[in-house]
Amino acid sequence: MSAAAAARLLRLAPRRLQVPKASPLAAISFPLPRTAPLSAASGRRQRFCAAAQAPAPAYAATGTAGEAVGEFRKRLRVADVKGGEDEGAAWVGKELAVRGWVRTCRAQRTVTFVEVNDGSCLSNMQCVLTPETEGYDQIDSVTTGASVLVEGVVASSQGGKQKVELKVSKITVIGKSDPTSFPIQKKRASREFLRTVAHLRPRTNTFGAVARVRNALAYATHKFFQDNGFVWVSSPIITASDCEGAGEQFYVTTLLSNSTEGGSLLKDIPATKDGRVDWSQDFFCKPAFLTVSGQLNGETYASALSDIYTFGPTFRAENSNTARHLAEFWMIEPELAFADLNDDMACATAYLQYVVKYILENCKEDMDFFNTWVEKGIIDRLNDVVEKNFVHLSYTDAVELLLGSKKKFEFPVKWGLDLQSEHERYITEVAFDGRPVIIRDYPKEIKAFYMRENDDGKTVAAMDLLVPRVGELIGGSQREERLDYLEARLDEQNLNKESYWWYLDLRRYGSVPHAGFGLGFERLVQFATGIDNIRDAIPFPRVPGSAEF
Repeated sequence: MSAAAAARLLRLAPRRLQVPKASPLAAISFPLPRTAPLSAASGRRQRFCAAAQAPAPAYAATGTAGEAVGEFRKRLRVADVKGGEDEGAAWVGKELAVRGWVRTCRAQRTVTFVEVNDGSCLSNMQCVLTPETEGYDQIDSVTTGASVLVEGVVASSQGGKQKVELKVSKITVIGKSDPTSFPIQKKRASREFLRTVAHLRPRTNTFGAVARVRNALAYATHKFFQDNGFVWVSSPIITASDCEGAGEQFYVTTLLSNSTEGGSLLKDIPATKDGRVDWSQDFFCKPAFLTVSGQLNGETYASALSDIYTFGPTFRAENSNTARHLAEFWMIEPELAFADLNDDMACATAYLQYVVKYILENCKEDMDFFNTWVEKGIIDRLNDVVEKNFVHLSYTDAVELLLGSKKKFEFPVKWGLDLQSEHERYITEVAFDGRPVIIRDYPKEIKAFYMRENDDGKTVAAMDLLVPRVGELIGGSQREERLDYLEARLDEQNLNKESYWWYLDLRRYGSVPHAGFGLGFERLVQFATGIDNIRDAIPFPRVPGSAEF
């Protein structure tokens, strides 16, 4: 490439992202960043970047020689039309195009009503067709599940269910859907059935709303931590360490895949002289696992960057076939340097209140849907999280509270035993009337090796944040920064210190008090939507006996 050509490339304007202004911790409500203004007269994509773009040189084209790639444009969505307070009234008389999937088609004598949803919001666009509509000869193919492009003029609706509708001048069927085999019809299907067609369930009202709220919670998570000076760190998926020390990990190995097709798998796995698996012959030359937590890796970066957070998938080979457990789920794990347990609890409280307030303000239509069809009163419950003070209890006080109640529990209550979900829900739902509760200072025998031992020698500086319906939502602790204490805890739990040599190094070189917590993202989605089963809080659930899709 010539120097002149290179110079022309450098002059091309880069894509610019709109970054929202940073906000203080106290301000826990932020609107979504606005994009370039939408054109009301067209369904074409709108410009992603308002900055002037230099014309691309002919040699930069990816299509026909001499043709430059056009600008990326944000497509007009149903939410852009109907998402405002006027529910689309300002669009009356304007032309637009809607692309989406047919929810229903109702043919009458002189007019046909087609409900089209593009996934951007709960509301459908009611499209009104007549025999004069261009493409009306395709009406037999306009069935539930079909994808269509409809073009027309927005008009005030004659019905009472919506304020506007689209008077269609042209309809194009993009992709047909066989009405005899499409598994999701107008009639409501059970969530159990919809799990068997997880590739299609986002087209239902419930799972479309769950997906949008999940997206908003993820956005709010990044915004909260970024606005408060945290650095996002990518934690590894494959690891040789067990953060929890429970051994419930999935092995990552190539020993099985490298065995010959015709021989016995067991026979072909390399073994040592004493009959054990010879991991030195494996890909990583040692046992490797899917991560159960990014915490330990996060601590290494907190020891250099001060405040960090991880947000990624984690895996547990726990054979628990319940409505509260997944084999694959997402975890949010912040780590705060120069911090103690009180700082940790303050951060967890502020984070939860922030993300809950965010969805209440930015997902109103979906939240109203959940309040009507999934859990009546969920909006009031979530408002309590934002507005009320959290209750603080020691583990000892919580045990005494449970022992003093008249409730008969399935699992025993005794100092030194971990609290079960039924205990946690009783505390937050009954004893404190739906308020979130933080329990701190647990017996060290029931907690992980990395938690800082308290001065009493019996408890550790750990905390769990409990919420109604879910129980434990957040679990955290002040980490043990003292090398001798940490080594002693590893010995007590019969963990191999050599496997944690790098983690111990953090205590040898500039150790500082630090703390952090972990939050299962799907449990947060459950809590925020009222969905009963955690398998419905993630797009493709992975559970014992099932890894479809």
